[in-house]
Amino acid sequence: MSDAFNNLEFSAAERDGNVLKVTINRPDRMNSLHPPANFELEKIFDAFEADDDLWVAIITGAGDRAFSAGNDLKWQAEGNAIEVPKTGFAGLTARYGITKPVIAAVNGVAMGGGFEIALACDLIIASDKATFALPEPKVGLAALAGGLHRLPRQIPVKQAMGMILTGRVVPAAEGQTLGFVNEVAPHAELMDVAMNWAKQIEACSPMSIRASKQSVYGGLDEANLEKAVTGKYDAVHALFKSEDLIEGPMAFAQKRKPVWKGR
Repeated sequence: MSDAFNNLEFSAAERDGNVLKVTINRPDRMNSLHPPANFELEKIFDAFEADDDLWVAIITGAGDRAFSAGNDLKWQAEGNAIEVPKTGFAGLTARYGITKPVIAAVNGVAMGGGFEIALACDLIIASDKATFALPEPKVGLAALAGGLHRLPRQIPVKQAMGMILTGRVVPAAEGQTLGFVNEVAPHAELMDVAMNWAKQIEACSPMSIRASKQSVYGGLDEANLEKAVTGKYDAVHALFKSEDLIEGPMAFAQKRKPVWKGR
């Protein structure tokens, strides 16, 4: 196991097969993040990206109250300096090139930066107790860790603006209706449901998953469909040079489950 997953102070990381479960562990502060926690999470996700045996990550919060209440305003009010790693809030919100999928298992409040963490993930699985908001304008701030740009890319612009301009709190069921939540789970079953999604991804070729993710996000940046389809994506190139490209059809022909190598 990578040293990045040991001796953690503000988070926890646990392997489950090819899945990494990451927990923000500051429940006494609603899992809000201060610089030490952000840099610790950056190291975790750096290690996740570098580890060939880890294919999917799930991030959640400790306790029953909060996924993350965002930036630790108490830390700031106590006179401490605010610094964010180059990979962004929780080491995720500015990690634009990651091709491995990340799932947010939102177990409670996801406010401000906490919601921005979830929006930076590929899937959001929410407890039926979860709530979401970008309330920064209510305290004279703005959701500048990606929230103002990811939300209107993931749901209709008018609905996104309704949330952004009012800072209103949206419950999990409405989040699913709006389209930024994939599934709402009974609170006690949240991690089981999130893990089920992760295991479905794990059953696919990791090379195919990475090629698919990079193609989707890269293509969304292209207004021209032909350019989106024919774009040069490193993960697609890697897929066509991989052992998995041979293993998939062979396993199908032999009527067995494929044994993916991720290379």
